[in-house]
Amino acid sequence: MKRLALAAATALAGAAALTAVPAIADNHMEASAPALEDVLADARRDQDRARDQYRNPAETLAFFGVEPDMTVAEFSPGGGWYTRVLAPYIAPAGKYVAFNTPAQQPPEGPGWAETFTKRVSDMIGTAPGKVDAFEVGSMPEDMAGTVDRVLIFRSMHGLNAGNMADSVLKTARMLLKDDGMVGVVQHRAPDGASYDDYGARQRGYMREKDVVNIFEAAGFELVKKSEINANPKDPANWPRGVWTLPPTLATGEDDPKRSEYLSIGESDRMTLLFKKAY
Repeated sequence: MKRLALAAATALAGAAALTAVPAIADNHMEASAPALEDVLADARRDQDRARDQYRNPAETLAFFGVEPDMTVAEFSPGGGWYTRVLAPYIAPAGKYVAFNTPAQQPPEGPGWAETFTKRVSDMIGTAPGKVDAFEVGSMPEDMAGTVDRVLIFRSMHGLNAGNMADSVLKTARMLLKDDGMVGVVQHRAPDGASYDDYGARQRGYMREKDVVNIFEAAGFELVKKSEINANPKDPANWPRGVWTLPPTLATGEDDPKRSEYLSIGESDRMTLLFKKAY
């Protein structure tokens, strides 16, 4: 299978979408956790909110048992959609961490982790140490065993195709406290799908049993699952994969079926919660 290519330019472009707000002047204010509904209603999410109906952030975070005083690690923040929910919700009373697969770094100047940390910290106006980031293979030693939840949103297909799932989940195990858990949202292949069509071939969708098997091989076990992010209108059999649907709409404006894709909305997704098996 092809190696996964996560370019630094993509990660930096995503980080650039995080809009800065004035810093908090009084550090004691950071001890007070914000209400999630206030975070979701914040103006920084004005361009994101239309997707809430498909991504269900409040229900999803509740299912994963995320609390605002936890240390929460988000894998591969990408464009920052969930970062703009998690960082302002978690950092004031807890700690927000991002981690990613290694990117192609410029020969000089800051890398992805440093740049991302600064931009997220500026966005939420938090004190140093409340936001952190690193790349797989460069996890700070003092971060081991400190994380309550690792969250992986719509990334398992890329990890599977690029043979990176093992290293990322190994990092997740090292990050987690003994009772920590991993929450996963992933585009879901249709019932009866073959691995040849939805594993070996990159469509963006995965079979639920393949995701569970990958986690079990990495030393996790499934705790529970939910239909929070299900979309029964998505047949998940598009020739161009999940990218046919919003928000990508890969077939272009001239596709006569574009209105159909828009009416379906975003993909059908599984929502799974795992814990350490031993």
